[in-house]
Amino acid sequence: MTDLPSLAEGYETSTDPDRVDVERVHRWLSSDAYWAIGRSREKQDRAVAGSLNFGVYETVSGEQVACARVVTDLATFAWLCDVYVDPSVRGKGIGTALVEAVREHLRPHGLRRILLATHDAHGVYEKLGFAPLERPQEWMALHFE
Repeated sequence: MTDLPSLAEGYETSTDPDRVDVERVHRWLSSDAYWAIGRSREKQDRAVAGSLNFGVYETVSGEQVACARVVTDLATFAWLCDVYVDPSVRGKGIGTALVEAVREHLRPHGLRRILLATHDAHGVYEKLGFAPLERPQEWMALHFE
């Protein structure tokens, strides 16, 4: 568990999988996140089970207010995804602090890169050192859907 110094007092982040409110996270993503609208609970549960999960929690109530998921080998590569902040606490810097906590948690592992995709939050990630791909022509994707 790590305090989030860039936030107002009262929030903490954790990678403890037992703290993740899986029902809340599924509701957030499947109903309000453009990249995961309609995602089934079964698919979400498999995604959580195969990932390093970060949660932001109110310290008094323990209520989860944000999440992020990282797919990684903890050696060479990480994919940051499913970053979500509950609308009731947006504008407090929680998203930025969460991504900063992810970055700092992964830093000691010596990864070559952390990738992510975003449609509308470039500014949040740029503040923390993320930049567009330098050579996007070298990257490819295989889409099943």
